Amino acid sequence: MEKLFSPWRLRYIASARREDEGCVFCHAVRTRRDRDNLVLLRGHLNFAILNKYPYNNGHLMIVPNAHRRSLQELPAEALSEMMQMTVRCEAALRDVYRPSGFNLGMNLGRSAGAGIEGHLHLHLVPRWDGDTNFMTVVHGTRVIPEAIRVTYRRLRERLVR
Repeated sequence: MEKLFSPWRLRYIASARREDEGCVFCHAVRTRRDRDNLVLLRGHLNFAILNKYPYNNGHLMIVPNAHRRSLQELPAEALSEMMQMTVRCEAALRDVYRPSGFNLGMNLGRSAGAGIEGHLHLHLVPRWDGDTNFMTVVHGTRVIPEAIRVTYRRLRERLVR
């Protein structure tokens, strides 16, 4: 198996593990300062939030309001709303960015790669043919061509209609 070194992710992973800061997702639920926290959409039991350290433009996450480590800890209503919100966000990403594909997944637990292991979340990452270019592969640098606040504005306008 080949490994790709990705040092740009270290700041994200290291900052997420500091217990004295608390859970960033719970903070977003409590403060309700959606623009500051990059919250795109709120449901009754979940919310959609942009990833501050994205793999690609439009990388977002669907997060339950409840601080839970595993899917089995969520009620059926929260799981259902999570999938419905994912469908809605996928449609918005298709409309705004026209990706040729998506990565969709969860990392449950530290050994699975969870940066925020105590609060489960579902990643939705738009992908384009050729988006893994030489900058990422050879130089270990991600190229994100759009500022995160612009991404927030574009997706928020599409989601909150």
